[in-house]
Amino acid sequence: MIKTVIKEIIKTIAICGTLLLAASAALAQEKQTEGAAKPMPMQHEHHGFMQEGMHHAVAKGVKLDPNFDMATHTITLRVGPMNLPAHTSHMKMPQPPDLIWTVPLDGWLLAYHPKLVDAGGNSVPGTVLHHVAFWNENRADFLCPNKEEHIFGAGSELTDWAEIPGYGYRVQKGEKIRIETMMYNPTATSYDKAYLEVAIPFQETSDTAAPRKNVYPAWMDVAACGNSGYDLPAGKSEKTGTVTVKYDGVLLGVGGHLHDYGKKIILQDVSRKETVATLDAKSDAEGHLESVPVKLFVQDGGYKFAEGDVLKISATYDNPTGKLLRDGAMGIAVGYFAASDDTKMAALRRSSKMPHDMAGMSHDH
Repeated sequence: MIKTVIKEIIKTIAICGTLLLAASAALAQEKQTEGAAKPMPMQHEHHGFMQEGMHHAVAKGVKLDPNFDMATHTITLRVGPMNLPAHTSHMKMPQPPDLIWTVPLDGWLLAYHPKLVDAGGNSVPGTVLHHVAFWNENRADFLCPNKEEHIFGAGSELTDWAEIPGYGYRVQKGEKIRIETMMYNPTATSYDKAYLEVAIPFQETSDTAAPRKNVYPAWMDVAACGNSGYDLPAGKSEKTGTVTVKYDGVLLGVGGHLHDYGKKIILQDVSRKETVATLDAKSDAEGHLESVPVKLFVQDGGYKFAEGDVLKISATYDNPTGKLLRDGAMGIAVGYFAASDDTKMAALRRSSKMPHDMAGMSHDH
């Protein structure tokens, strides 16, 4: 029995596993009529996950289409269509505006299963997804209250956030989930009318099944409570940051997110002078990131955090290109946190959304 539970949690905290970071979603590049004068592009600024002040032309026609399958208790959020020309960087690609999903139920979101498809339902490679991030505008992050709660993130790896038996992310009807997206296409193949689909199984509070224990996504970032993306210098480098735990509880498991040329992430509890996890990345011969491992603590009842514990996150890179890569790095340890006293977490709820200048505030400026 216990082996089955652990097996399921391994599958799911693979959530955290390469945990991707934040997100990606829709991109529709509107074709201009030949010979027509090009209007000045509208600008869109991403705040939540990438660095502040990153401006892009806005992609037109991208919409959010939520579909419900009550038979399977699954919501599928579909973002698109997106036109993705070959050999286009994320800085050159028009990006979709942030999209808002209004939660229609009281209950728990249990997992996140992302994929990319074309209009015919055929698979589109995850390579074109720079990132997608889901933010709860009505809740503050429990580690970084200047940010909205980051409940889901994925990148090119399209990491599957599987279910943790007995746990779920608590939502209330009417909450606003902001979907922040970024696409690019480094491949030689163009993709027209691509869609991002995220399938989310759920359990309602009115269901006869036993209530879930509430879990909180824990994003422990080398940028501390600032913006996650940073410039990657040539050669070997290390960036560190700290966050302070504000609630007693346990970390059920932890994985990590790096970009290409990333070597490892180390998470330490400085207050206890303990190394929580060392996560050595796996890359191909060219240094392109393939995976970051997952470390589980569920066998021991979780890794205990106490209010006031200072956590240190370190990300190591070795960039062989000989040049600085603008916005080329991230270093995030990601896990699921269960509070000892869940009633204290109610203080994180906001009656209205947080201002974006706070949600995306950088401590570096």
